[in-house]
Amino acid sequence: MKNFDLVIIGAGPGGYIAAIRAAQLGMNVACIDKFVNQDNKPSLGGTCLNIGCIPSKALLESSELFAKIEHDFIDHGISVTKPSIDLTKMQSRKQKIVNELTGGVAYLFKKNKITSLHGHASFVGENESGVVIRVDNDGTSEEVCGEKVIIATGSKPRALPNLAFDNKSVLDNEGALALTSVPKRLGIIGSGVIGLEMGSVWKRLGSQVTILEAQPSLLAATDKDIAAEALKIYTKDLGLNFEFSVKLGDISTKNKEITINYQIDSIPKKIVVDKLIVSIGRLPNTDNLKCENVGVSLDEKGFIAVDEHCQTANSKIWAIGDVVRGPMLAHKAEEEAVAVVESINGQFAHVNFNTIPWVIYTSPEIAWVGRTEQSLKSENIPYRIGKFPFAANGRAKGLNETRGFVKIIAHQVTDEILGVHIIGPFASELITEAVVAMEFKASSEDIARIVHAHPSLSEVIHEAALAVDGRALNM
Repeated sequence: MKNFDLVIIGAGPGGYIAAIRAAQLGMNVACIDKFVNQDNKPSLGGTCLNIGCIPSKALLESSELFAKIEHDFIDHGISVTKPSIDLTKMQSRKQKIVNELTGGVAYLFKKNKITSLHGHASFVGENESGVVIRVDNDGTSEEVCGEKVIIATGSKPRALPNLAFDNKSVLDNEGALALTSVPKRLGIIGSGVIGLEMGSVWKRLGSQVTILEAQPSLLAATDKDIAAEALKIYTKDLGLNFEFSVKLGDISTKNKEITINYQIDSIPKKIVVDKLIVSIGRLPNTDNLKCENVGVSLDEKGFIAVDEHCQTANSKIWAIGDVVRGPMLAHKAEEEAVAVVESINGQFAHVNFNTIPWVIYTSPEIAWVGRTEQSLKSENIPYRIGKFPFAANGRAKGLNETRGFVKIIAHQVTDEILGVHIIGPFASELITEAVVAMEFKASSEDIARIVHAHPSLSEVIHEAALAVDGRALNM
């Protein structure tokens, strides 16, 4: 049996970053992962790189360019004969990006002398050297021992009861990213990040998209002003069709058509679609880890119980990312990975959940960090607001991307920034200024007094900060 200083289960963003950081600190590291790609070959990077974050952004970009050719280029004086879609080539480009990045992880493992083991990992028990883990791979198995162990097995899509994913008609995120033709009628259950992003892609490419949502409104976790603006853009500009307060009934498949029966306020309704994406959340991927063999407890949903340092009830085992409390975000998993490895090596490490940014990569993008106005109001925390639209920004006008705004919420007494919410072009990039500011307890005045390049989209953040004090200069 091979012994390692650290064994990591899972090679997604949490796992592979943990492995690399541990190797940098001189640890002898093994990383176990069972993912196989479309060619049935091992592929590092987890859901994010293979069938999640990365391929979805590739398709989003392709579909946005197609939409711009159809609708926006004429404003620039550029005329194009009716464009066409080569979906095979579009999907090939997406896969090329995935292969380059997953191959890059394999290269980094080799560079840092990390042992990569392919197969399903499960806990056997403990011995004098540490934690014993069994690795099963296509009928063969081996056991390895880790003095320390990090569980980073990520999450899986949650299915509807009695409606399994087949990724032919009923699709999860992987199936939604791998369609070989544009469905004429696309149904989506769930208006979260995956539902909105995938709905955007296929709507722009020609699908008629209907999104069914159990909640009474869109994006309940976001700031109310952002959610209202997003709904207006998604319906008016993009043409997505939403149904809210939906209570699902029978869903049946016949002759390659899917009939979805549902109710709104007890009124029966139904839609018939060619493909159905189910995006109702994700579950921790802790099946068959046999955590009970090493004293690691799971809750009723499968999440692993950890303390504030991501340590489990077993002092030799930590867990990070989607399998523990907190947001299911790749960058959260990465930061927890670094924090855990550095703390194992005697360094001080901390992840501030209050300054983790969230992003939805629709067009326009949505990004936010910190508190929403409605949460502050519910707790009677006094605040001031500054808002500024992209429509009044020169750079946004040049880009022909003037929809949306920046909203900054600051404490009424101390002026400390409590939350920043953006809907607009490159929101995913702009939000980082807000994250840095909040991490250093900045006030809205601090941002207002920082020089921002002109012309730039970041000036909208500057103007929103000025607006907190009622002194926006360009509106």
